[in-house]
Amino acid sequence: MIEFVRNYSDHSTDRGYQFEFRCDHCGNGYMSSYEASLIGTAGGLLQAAGSIFGGFLGSAGNSSYEIQRAIGGPAHDRALQQAVTEVKEKFHRCQRCGEWVCAEVCWNTQASQCTGCTPKYEQEAISLRTQAQITATREQMYEKARGTDYVSGVDMSADAQIRFNPPAPSPQLPVQSAAQAMPSAPASDQWTSQEATPVPTQTPWSTVPASAAVAHCTSCGEALSGGKFCPGCGAPTAPPVPRACAACGHVSGPTAKFCEDCGGKLA
Repeated sequence: MIEFVRNYSDHSTDRGYQFEFRCDHCGNGYMSSYEASLIGTAGGLLQAAGSIFGGFLGSAGNSSYEIQRAIGGPAHDRALQQAVTEVKEKFHRCQRCGEWVCAEVCWNTQASQCTGCTPKYEQEAISLRTQAQITATREQMYEKARGTDYVSGVDMSADAQIRFNPPAPSPQLPVQSAAQAMPSAPASDQWTSQEATPVPTQTPWSTVPASAAVAHCTSCGEALSGGKFCPGCGAPTAPPVPRACAACGHVSGPTAKFCEDCGGKLA
């Protein structure tokens, strides 16, 4: 009987024997040394000779290979026993769980048990510290996220389409008048040559004040040209000027001959 790990692979061929043994915990393993098969070597020599000379030697090589397959069981078991003896020192068997584990990684020397039953203090402390750092980082990120406003720009009305991080509104531009908003004409339309002067724009009649309209004489209706007397009837065109009293300073009407306040004669 061969007592060792159940987790192993057989890489043996008709030319030799080799085995790989793996840890029951981490899966890492060790490969045994290669051991050539005497029967397989003899069969290979006979097959090589048969390919050269043919005939009887060729058939002998084939029969040697069949013999090796038929009686290779005990040789295979002996090779497996030698491989176990070679690699067994790399493993320990835990008396608590009964598993074979590798000595370098999964064996706790202080407790004489596997790390599955008694973890190593240093490795466990490092693992717990790392997990605590990850947990604290996650909690701090949650707290920081809770203090950030993500929905101030979200319209929560029934028919609104939710859009996160809406663009900031564009600044309001000053309102321009019609004359400022009107694009300027090209240079070729404003100037005919470098010496030419700009053509003055005509003022619309709607913008001319009422005082600038043509006046008419109140006596005969003749159009006035701006003089002091009507050219049609000779009546004065300028309205009479109010008269001030020299005694009291009261201003009376333009047609008054005496002061309305003190009765003094107006000059």
